[in-house]
Amino acid sequence: MAAYILRRILLMIPTLFGVMLVTFVVTQFVPGGPVERMLAQIEGHGGVGEVRASGAGDLYQGAQGLDEERIQQLRALYGFDRPPAERFITMMKNYLVFDFGQSYYHHTSVVGLVISKLPVSISLGLWTFVIVYGVCVPLGIKKAMNDGSRFDVVSSTIILIGYAIPGFVLAIVLIVLFGGGSFWNIFPLRGIVSDHWHELGTIARVLDYLWHMVLPVTASAVGSLAVMTLLTKNSFLEEIRKQYVLTARAKGLSEKRVLYRHVFRNAIIPIITGFPGSFIAAFFTGSLLIETIFSLDGMGLLAYESIMNRDYPVVLGTLYFFTIIGLISRLLTDISYVVVDPRITFESVK
Repeated sequence: MAAYILRRILLMIPTLFGVMLVTFVVTQFVPGGPVERMLAQIEGHGGVGEVRASGAGDLYQGAQGLDEERIQQLRALYGFDRPPAERFITMMKNYLVFDFGQSYYHHTSVVGLVISKLPVSISLGLWTFVIVYGVCVPLGIKKAMNDGSRFDVVSSTIILIGYAIPGFVLAIVLIVLFGGGSFWNIFPLRGIVSDHWHELGTIARVLDYLWHMVLPVTASAVGSLAVMTLLTKNSFLEEIRKQYVLTARAKGLSEKRVLYRHVFRNAIIPIITGFPGSFIAAFFTGSLLIETIFSLDGMGLLAYESIMNRDYPVVLGTLYFFTIIGLISRLLTDISYVVVDPRITFESVK
């Protein structure tokens, strides 16, 4: 196991380096960078979208009224006075100690900015994760035990309809129905807590938080129910039809004993092995559309704003961090295979 883990960690290094290199190169060719953005504002052109490029490698036309010395000062301010290779090497050295620098747009440290956005993303992702696994696994088992029944057909129809409806469309429907749109005004529509949350007691705070999370979590979780439910059902169906189950039944074992003593530990492997990656992702994922519709200031909205504002320290810093998290979660998923099923060895996992 130790040799396998070490080999995977060593493979993470070139993977991480390659992801960062490709992204860094792409940012060098994207028009409307931070220097051009500042030049456009100085010239009174408003935003990046109102300034047209004058040609490959040239500054934007909004910069043509400024003297060269001022332009060079702006380049030095954002670090663009150095060659790209030097900037990339310096950036990677800083990233090794998790120094992601300062945001161009928010004028604060990238680490502090991400930490300030995490409560929203953690709330949305973690509750979605709990609901998906808490509902889908029992439902999938029930459907497998009643395959082809009326319950199976009706439940499959419902979850597939939910899967077919985009999350942002469902969010709008929920607002119209329960958020004071055209019908009932039951749930709040802004933030994860009320403005007077700090004035409430402990129980009232918990209830206020849960009340705010009902609609966004519902809109986020419904689309994920179908995949996990059908995965669970098909996994159990495959095991139920195997010879050892027929043998166990022939020996007179009850259906409950066959299911939970023999079938469960084999059928649950595909579900459990995806648990580490899904659990880690629940802390850091964010949905732009869900967060925008429900006025949630989380990681999804931060990612969108960073890209649109060419906030490269945030874009590259968060990409570096989340790439590491993704690689680690994949490693934990492979390790979980062996933990859950001792028959699998690392020699067979290449």
